[in-house]
Amino acid sequence: MTNNDILRRLRYALNLPDGLALKLFSLGGKPAHETELAGWLKKEEDKGYLACRDETLAAFLDGLVTLKRGPRPTGSPPPLAERLTNNLILKKLRIALAWQEDDVLAALSAGGMTVSKNELTALFRKAGQKNFKPCGDQLLRAFLTGMVGKTTAEE
Repeated sequence: MTNNDILRRLRYALNLPDGLALKLFSLGGKPAHETELAGWLKKEEDKGYLACRDETLAAFLDGLVTLKRGPRPTGSPPPLAERLTNNLILKKLRIALAWQEDDVLAALSAGGMTVSKNELTALFRKAGQKNFKPCGDQLLRAFLTGMVGKTTAEE
């Protein structure tokens, strides 16, 4: 999945108006303009398409965490990951939504994918750890699909 596809799906799943989406970028430390947001939400074949970079999507997710959970105790922005992986996206969404295992499993099930609790915990482990399992595009897509109707972003 591309970052643009993830951003589009999140915006739909969370029912985010443009103003709130722009606020999330600002809260994440990377303010964006309406024209940039419009470009990121377009499909590749559409005129005006802009590729959404890893740091842009990370700022959006960090802004979502800040909106839902409040600022970090230190007040500093979270450290930037070298590369934004599906595992990290899943982890940030779980933190932002304050979801437990059962909530994530329910969203995956609603998205058409069955995962055991052991497989789920393996997705949240650090890369390089013995039981770490990379999150594939299909699993992330099922999670984002299953989120629809279960969440709404509130100011």
